[in-house]
Amino acid sequence: MGILQPSDIIDIGIEKEKKRRDFYALAAGRFKGDADLAALFGRLRDWEEEHIEKFGKIRESVKSATYAESFPGEAEAYMQALVDSELYDEMTPDRFAALVDSPGTALDLGIRFEKDAILFFSELSRFVNPKTKEVTAKLIREEQEHMVHLMKMKKEMGL
Repeated sequence: MGILQPSDIIDIGIEKEKKRRDFYALAAGRFKGDADLAALFGRLRDWEEEHIEKFGKIRESVKSATYAESFPGEAEAYMQALVDSELYDEMTPDRFAALVDSPGTALDLGIRFEKDAILFFSELSRFVNPKTKEVTAKLIREEQEHMVHLMKMKKEMGL
């Protein structure tokens, strides 16, 4: 693999957003008997879909950007470490069915996904232009809000 460039990172980010969206869609279906929980996961699914669209716009703004590295492969090694995530690799529908056996488990996984998104966007913002940095800052705030919603639901459920 060659040097990972900003547009490559955006592509990875889009895939992560899709995984989060799919996770929330599965969770909404799994807990449809609990209206509040299903509604929360449904909203999260929709919000992640909006993020996929925003990522597409960010990608356009970084198409020609490249990394400046202290040593060959520095950015690639760092960002690859950041994006290699067992959480995403294992979250297939079958794995979801095996892992998510309770609302608490689903909420905990959602919180992990949101923390990962916050870290990813925070690091991505180091490599983009000032205008795109504003967009990534907004995405970070939105992911923080998602995490707050999940934690609030967990508290309301006494978990």
